[in-house]
Amino acid sequence: MSATSATPARTRTRRLIAVVVLVPVLAALALWAFAWPAARTAPRDLPLGLAGPTAATAQVEKQLAQHKGAFEIHHYADEAAARDAIEDRTVYGAVVVTAQGPELLTASAAGPVVAQMLQQAVAQQASADGTQVRTVDVVAAPENDPRGAALTSSVLPLALAGITAGAVVTVLGLRGFRAVTALVGAAALVGVAGAGIADSWLGVLTGDWWTEAGVLGLATLAVSGAVAGLAALLGHAGIGIVAGVVMLFGNPFSGASSAPQMLPEPVGTIGQWLPPGAGTTLLRSVSFFDGAAATGPALTLTWWAALGLGAVLLGSALKGRTKTAEPAVDRQLAPVG
Repeated sequence: MSATSATPARTRTRRLIAVVVLVPVLAALALWAFAWPAARTAPRDLPLGLAGPTAATAQVEKQLAQHKGAFEIHHYADEAAARDAIEDRTVYGAVVVTAQGPELLTASAAGPVVAQMLQQAVAQQASADGTQVRTVDVVAAPENDPRGAALTSSVLPLALAGITAGAVVTVLGLRGFRAVTALVGAAALVGVAGAGIADSWLGVLTGDWWTEAGVLGLATLAVSGAVAGLAALLGHAGIGIVAGVVMLFGNPFSGASSAPQMLPEPVGTIGQWLPPGAGTTLLRSVSFFDGAAATGPALTLTWWAALGLGAVLLGSALKGRTKTAEPAVDRQLAPVG
């Protein structure tokens, strides 16, 4: 066998080995990223309010402290202050100690799983003392989506829309301001379509329509800009890098089905730095809490979008400069014969 024919055979063998090894590694990584946070879901420094006289709340705080590391207690003077804290998204719920017994304030709109967990934890503690707990849902989830399933299901489509838009812009060879215009236009249409479906049709979002459309569009642009921007700098490999980060880490680390404080550390924090997590938190804030605590996730998405679009323009400028710097080829006519 000649050396020329042996080289393609070795190449095919290496590719076969790469596929056989790479696929199980990716599968294991995906299973770890999705299954591990779900299997370890539990409160970790979950902000919880405690309202009432100091003497009355001391015993309740002592009982809550038995759940080591589960709750971060915030003290409030009365029920009104605790309600304001829930509506401002400072805490996920609050235990109010009254003369008639303890009262639990929840916000299922912030996460039905969290509200249910608080009910179980407080009710279990109260039953040990022989008391009954009255539960009040201060900010309730929409009637059409009481379990928050629709909001949770929106994370993956938005991520896929952003990845697709960035990949299409890259494959079509759009550069510079044309690429930016295409990305912004596509994200705006995704936002309008998403608000039309989730708010107008399904009724699972209940906030200002245009604000919700803006959040959905910004979440899409954060991903599509990153995809197109890294591809403009690194080539088509940039598409795979951003897609892998968003799909393997952004989605399972988002805390959309529960809350960031219910995920293992530092998964919850990392998830809020990525577009899916920031987008879900921002959408909850504008849809159910009148924009409370929206600044952080809004800035995160804006930075992703701005850096991505900036990378698109930078990549286009660098390619244009490279072409300009290429030396002209000296073409001369060769004599016949």
